[in-house]
Amino acid sequence: MLRRLYDWTLSLAVHKHALLALALIALIESSIFPIPPDILIIPMVLAARDRAWLVAGVCTVASVIGGVFGYGIGFFLFEQIGKPVLEFYHYAGKFSEFQQTYNEWGAWAVFFAGITPFPYKVITILSGVTGLSVPVFIIASILARGLRFFIVAALLWKFGEPIRAFIERRLGLLFILFVVLLIGGFVLVKYLL
Repeated sequence: MLRRLYDWTLSLAVHKHALLALALIALIESSIFPIPPDILIIPMVLAARDRAWLVAGVCTVASVIGGVFGYGIGFFLFEQIGKPVLEFYHYAGKFSEFQQTYNEWGAWAVFFAGITPFPYKVITILSGVTGLSVPVFIIASILARGLRFFIVAALLWKFGEPIRAFIERRLGLLFILFVVLLIGGFVLVKYLL
């Protein structure tokens, strides 16, 4: 079954609307969707290595725009939902301390979450909740997401066939690793925040 899903994803990667699908997934992944866009970047670049830079660019732009939406979720919904909950439990003062610390180091948090398997959407929403500077947030997001997606694209462009062979030989193991990293990211969020 995993092999059929992999083959199906490769066939979708060369579809005429593949870039649009990638942009949509990258956009919603940055604010609410749990699956990272890498699952489409990899087969898209492997299927058409000459489009590696276009794929990485589209993914970066869409991901940053999605991050701004995530920021907006945190910024606009905090007053209606988050703040009353904090006040009810008498955590408003502690949140102010956390907010100040987060905003001092927020650019690094955005950068870290943007390049690692850590759920980027958590940081986009948290950045909005704490009111991290929008230009700082956007610049850190562009740098982190661009670095992540362009490195993936560059590696696939340079070593396409050997990487494709590696993926195809170890598809089950890589899938398990992906799931562990995804779940691990959410567990890390639970214990860090």
